[in-house]
Amino acid sequence: MQKKQNAMIRRIVDVCMTVLLLCLMAYQVTGEVLHEWIGIGMTVLVIIHQILNRKWYGALFKGKYNPYRSITTVLNILLIASFALTAFCGMSMSGYAVPFLYGMAPVSFVRRMHLSMSHWAFVLMGLHLGMHIPAITAGLKLKDRTKTILTCIFVGIGGIGLNLFLQSGMPDYLFFRISFAFLDYEKAGLLVLIENLLMLSFWALIGTQLSHICRNIV
Repeated sequence: MQKKQNAMIRRIVDVCMTVLLLCLMAYQVTGEVLHEWIGIGMTVLVIIHQILNRKWYGALFKGKYNPYRSITTVLNILLIASFALTAFCGMSMSGYAVPFLYGMAPVSFVRRMHLSMSHWAFVLMGLHLGMHIPAITAGLKLKDRTKTILTCIFVGIGGIGLNLFLQSGMPDYLFFRISFAFLDYEKAGLLVLIENLLMLSFWALIGTQLSHICRNIV
């Protein structure tokens, strides 16, 4: 019973983190002040998530590593690192939520690092979610025709997400090519959130397929 409750709490935290991540990526919708406070909330949830998964850390150097466990472990470590760097850099530029931490590191450095690491966190979060989708949906009994239809729908969604990802210039942010994000402040807020969800769905789709491949490797 306790195990099921813990699993439910972890899923709730994951959902909340995903929602906050989508909001954090919509800076032109939230504005600077709310963006900072959402970032603080995200940082708190990440810490709670690590506490809930403390047994995972204890098992890091135990047991055998199959392809699925190896990839999920690498993804988790990279995701935690990207979250930590994003939070540190964000607090180093904070003017509202934690202004007393402003200047912990040179602003010129943390601005570019924050931009890159936040987008890496976005990509890695999508992959992380996708890697867990097959396990979450394993109990669903779907007909082959239904599975085919759903697969086609998700591939279509993923294709739209990839197109938006490339059009928005996110690859430039990921690889430190530019220091500032070019945002459309005239676009409707709901549309911005939907587009962020579509882009996240693309990476979740990649993570899901990667999970299937790993589970089929003997």
